[in-house]
Amino acid sequence: MHLMMIVTMLTVAIGVRLFGRFCPYQMSRWQRSLIVFMLPPLLLLMTAIAVIAMGYHGEMLGFRASRFSYCLAVAFLGFAIIRAIEINYQGWSSLQQIKHYPQKKIDNNPVRMIETNLPYSAQVGFWNSELVISHGLLATLDKDHLKAVIAHEQAHAYYHDTFWFFWLGWLKRISFWLPKTNQLWQELLLLREIRADQQAAHTVDPLILAESLLIIAQEINHIATAKPLGVVEATFHDLDMDNRLEERINALFNESDYFRFDGIDWHLMLLILLPLVSIPFHR
Repeated sequence: MHLMMIVTMLTVAIGVRLFGRFCPYQMSRWQRSLIVFMLPPLLLLMTAIAVIAMGYHGEMLGFRASRFSYCLAVAFLGFAIIRAIEINYQGWSSLQQIKHYPQKKIDNNPVRMIETNLPYSAQVGFWNSELVISHGLLATLDKDHLKAVIAHEQAHAYYHDTFWFFWLGWLKRISFWLPKTNQLWQELLLLREIRADQQAAHTVDPLILAESLLIIAQEINHIATAKPLGVVEATFHDLDMDNRLEERINALFNESDYFRFDGIDWHLMLLILLPLVSIPFHR
């Protein structure tokens, strides 16, 4: 019976990934992307926890429990824990790395300076992140455009993007084998940057911000690779986002609610608790 439950939840998880965007329930782009991304791995994690809690002895609804389903649940939960330890270590290493960068103030904002010709800026950390800026960025932008970039990074800090996307990145790592994982991840990264852009546009000219994006993109095209700081950063410009730069700029001047951040619909997310309901039926 436990194996049947695992197969059922796996089928639901794959179905959500494949057909979640066709759901008739009214959701914003943010809500739909978050739910379709988060619900499948969390549902599988809860299923594994439920199976482990019930054990491999006894029966449920007249069907005997099996060691195979129990071992399968232990293996998946163990894999998830290992990936959590791995990503936490990488985050800790990144934080130790930035502590060696010199500090200075730019426009009354404390920043860490990194020695690279690449025009680079990012919030690095967990809940309380730090702003990291490269010498290449200072050489590339004038004062107004630099102020726009800093406003964008402050928006990441305002929404604590480094913290939330740290854990979303963990879900990505444990669900890489599910359909559309990378596609949804790129969608969430784009929405994150659009949200930061729109928040920054409340304090700086959106045209200046759009120009900053274009200037940095052009400069990066002349430089082969970046030096990212890993899983605890939210950066102004991502090399993987070049092909969606136009969409990001258009969103700056789009006054509709299409890109509005509504958070997550927790009513639907309560579905992840469904596997736990089966525990009282195990004897």
